[in-house]
Amino acid sequence: MGSNHPVDDCECVSDDNWWAAVLQEAEAAEVRGSPVMEGVGPRRAIPGDSAGVDDWELAHRLCASEEVVDLEVVGYNRGGLLVNLNSLRGFVPASHLVGFGGGAPMPEEERKAGLAKRVGERLRLKVIECDADQRRVVFSERAALAGPGARQQVLHTLRPGDIVSGQVTNICDFGAFVDLGGLEGLVHVSEMSWNRVTHPRDVVACNQSVKALVVAVDAEQGRVALSLKRLFPDPWDSIEQRYQRGQMVEGVVTNVVNFGAFVCLEDGVEALIHVSELAEGHFLHPRNVVREGDRVRARVVNVDRPNRRLALSLRQAV
Repeated sequence: MGSNHPVDDCECVSDDNWWAAVLQEAEAAEVRGSPVMEGVGPRRAIPGDSAGVDDWELAHRLCASEEVVDLEVVGYNRGGLLVNLNSLRGFVPASHLVGFGGGAPMPEEERKAGLAKRVGERLRLKVIECDADQRRVVFSERAALAGPGARQQVLHTLRPGDIVSGQVTNICDFGAFVDLGGLEGLVHVSEMSWNRVTHPRDVVACNQSVKALVVAVDAEQGRVALSLKRLFPDPWDSIEQRYQRGQMVEGVVTNVVNFGAFVCLEDGVEALIHVSELAEGHFLHPRNVVREGDRVRARVVNVDRPNRRLALSLRQAV
């Protein structure tokens, strides 16, 4: 997968990006200030909790102890469900709900209707994120399926570079969640394959058993970033051994854009034929020369391993 596409640059998913990915479908407003939400009822206290207990201290304690709480769904937004922890409004991302969506694409109206039906239900939840400064409390129904202490045990056992096995529990636009035995790790879409991935469900399926490489562990925030592709060699590491300037190669056109055409030469390696190298003369659009699915024979004009770029010429191949 070449870096001719900016989105194809495969760097390690940072912690901030990890959490942004998890919450992006919630439109970044789900638990801050006064989020836009629907079907929201009044806040209710948890029976048995002392009125004198600081609610943020309670949330931090629940997060640290992995205690399961039973809370009523009081509303929803595009990204998930809203619950009340005494005076605090908490958020349950749709990706952390048991049995919601199942990884299949869901039309917007169907998604909203499915979330709306959950209002009034009581859910068994664990606090997986608590940040008083950001006014953020995030819950997970999936995490509540594991017993107390399981999450912390996994977090403090894993190290970057470990190879782990788990089951895919949920698939979203931004990646797939894998149950590691008490904690779910995220395989970001950019870590699915060395090939370009249109959607994570093209690579994995719900309930599939997978092996993954641990990329990063944040025990404090309870985040584990995983990679499927890093279990295999990066094809660009040895690109100069297989492709040299002037060499004739064959590949399949994968995408045609205004500035040229992308050609897949092998798994994980896409090259660009710039519009100026497609053909002699004038043509209105590259699609007048090539189309997706065409098999072409072209000449290598440049190999740039550090920047993961490989340039071809169709014009110079004749």
